[in-house]
Amino acid sequence: MEIYNTLTVLLVVAAVFGYVNYRFLRLPSTIGLMILSLVSSLVAVGLGRLGVPWIVTVSQLVRNIDFNQVLMQVMLSFLLFAGAIHVDVRQLGAQRLPVAALATGGTLLSTGLVGVAMYYLLPLFGIPTPLIHCLLFGALISPTDPIAVLGILKKARIPKSLEIKIVGESLFNDGIAVVVFVSLYQIAVVGADEAGPASIGLLFLREAVGGMVLGAILGYVAFWALRSIDHYQVEVLITLALVMGGTALATALHTSGPLAIVVAGLIVGDKGRSLGMSDVTREYLDKFWELLDEVLNAILFVLIGLEMLVLDISNTTLLIGGVAIIVVLLARLIAVAIPLGLLRYRYHFDRATLRILTWGGLRGGISVALALSLPSTMPRDQIVGVTYIVVIFSILVQGLTIGPLVKRLGLRTVTEGVTTEH
Repeated sequence: MEIYNTLTVLLVVAAVFGYVNYRFLRLPSTIGLMILSLVSSLVAVGLGRLGVPWIVTVSQLVRNIDFNQVLMQVMLSFLLFAGAIHVDVRQLGAQRLPVAALATGGTLLSTGLVGVAMYYLLPLFGIPTPLIHCLLFGALISPTDPIAVLGILKKARIPKSLEIKIVGESLFNDGIAVVVFVSLYQIAVVGADEAGPASIGLLFLREAVGGMVLGAILGYVAFWALRSIDHYQVEVLITLALVMGGTALATALHTSGPLAIVVAGLIVGDKGRSLGMSDVTREYLDKFWELLDEVLNAILFVLIGLEMLVLDISNTTLLIGGVAIIVVLLARLIAVAIPLGLLRYRYHFDRATLRILTWGGLRGGISVALALSLPSTMPRDQIVGVTYIVVIFSILVQGLTIGPLVKRLGLRTVTEGVTTEH
């Protein structure tokens, strides 16, 4: 009953805030919901300090929610699949090298840059932190969040070729980042001597490569099933079973569930939609997953905003968070510029593209979830607080200004059916 009550509260809050945002604020739903949740949380914190009794109940309700489990084990697969089935696989294939370079090399480079920078900067605040813990922060803050990116790019109207780079990177690099995070966590727990290169390499193969292979198998099995019938209720049910069963199977096989679901979603979205579905099924499938995506997004960003109720962010943490924002943005710039610079022989990238890819690399719920998964034996509270500040800045400031930045740089959305490289 406690789970039901918690879900009820989140849905009611999301519905109320969604109405207020659509009726009055007119902001992108993810940003509007987060702003309203943050403001409500700050007001609730103030009322709590005045001794208002029901605030304690609300705070306890939020505290009882396992954010990491809710997002990483329940919501993430649904959100990734909903995004993946609407990606143009042909355009993604045309941009496969930049997407792969950003999702792998860019994530690894950003992890190292952020980790080393924070290792040298934190002692200036009187908080010397082991390098491995700084690298853990680098790993969890480096991936661009597909949930935040997909929600905000719908309003930004950026060129399609540029959008596919950002969306493609975001769909894949969270799985890569989780593998990097798990590898660094293993080193932090057992030591570098026990977690050698061989074991880390095997972990990467099992998680990343194994996840993509599993996703391809599941995607083609689902495609065969969809093509063999014409009954939209059953076909929608098949996609639900694919997401839930695929995630459970990936967990049992110790492979990356997010990567498996992304690959399966791309296959279903490409081959399933064009060759395995009738027009009626395609319409119902699209509406079902769009609605589910909107509902889960609303709950997620309300939950991110309400986390302010249970976080203890000191003035020092605010200062470190401000420094971390600059570090993360500079690391993002370098992590984008180097991989794309190496691909200049095949692709043309101008300064406008570099700026949009840097500023459009939003952080979101995945970073917060990974930070909250850290044990209390590590500097968990410090990392969670700094991560939260970076995420809030990323979604609110970067998310609200990506559209005006696109306009100021003179970029225009390509007309339907025409692709232009930027």
